[in-house]
Amino acid sequence: MENKLPKKNLILKGISILSPLLFLFLWEVLARYQLLDTRLFSSPSAILTALPPLIQSGELFWHTYISLKRVFLGILLGGGLGIVLGLLMGLSAIIRALIEPLVAATFPIPKIAIMPLILLIFGLGEASKIATIAIGVFYLVLINTLAGVVNLDKVYFEVAENFGANSWQKFWSLALPGALPLIFTGIKLALGTGLLLVVAAEMSAARAGLGYMIWRAYDMFAIEEMFIALLMLSLLGYVLSYLLDFIESMIIPWKGGV
Repeated sequence: MENKLPKKNLILKGISILSPLLFLFLWEVLARYQLLDTRLFSSPSAILTALPPLIQSGELFWHTYISLKRVFLGILLGGGLGIVLGLLMGLSAIIRALIEPLVAATFPIPKIAIMPLILLIFGLGEASKIATIAIGVFYLVLINTLAGVVNLDKVYFEVAENFGANSWQKFWSLALPGALPLIFTGIKLALGTGLLLVVAAEMSAARAGLGYMIWRAYDMFAIEEMFIALLMLSLLGYVLSYLLDFIESMIIPWKGGV
């Protein structure tokens, strides 16, 4: 039985690698035999041909860096505030009663819908893009952090009180470590949302970033360039997700890791 499990895992990994390769192969075949409109969907070979000039000029890496910076700062601000507020709401019934109705009322509002208001407040510069991402990820991290604290066994808090733990010690030594698994879940969700929001923000008011690159390619009908930007976003999501899994396995090894 033990010998079969590694073999099964190896087969599953092989399938996961072959699946995207098979998709690319079918895409290329359909494009070559004109069963697909290449004016709209291009082909893997044409996209690959358009890639070297963007790499050699540094344009692709520059736009990727700009988008990554905006996503990182947005998650740092919105996610950081979400973690702190979620922990406080989990520890204090008063704070929770005060803030929870506001969160419930504002969370369903699409963050794209308030972009005009954000642009009016923060202008067309970097602040508006970072604010859009921060607002979007704030709720995801806060809700998951709150759930992480609320789901902790009350016995831990009772034991901490019996040993004379103060509010700060409960916050730092009990609530934060206990909520970490769900905090990481919130950050992973925030990462995906951040990539979505940065593209939307860069399409409306930007001169750099992958979202701007996609909009410019659309405007110029440069389909290959548009697909390159889309594939870069997909690659970023994939790599950053695995990176978060690795960091999670290092910080909270008891959960199991990658």
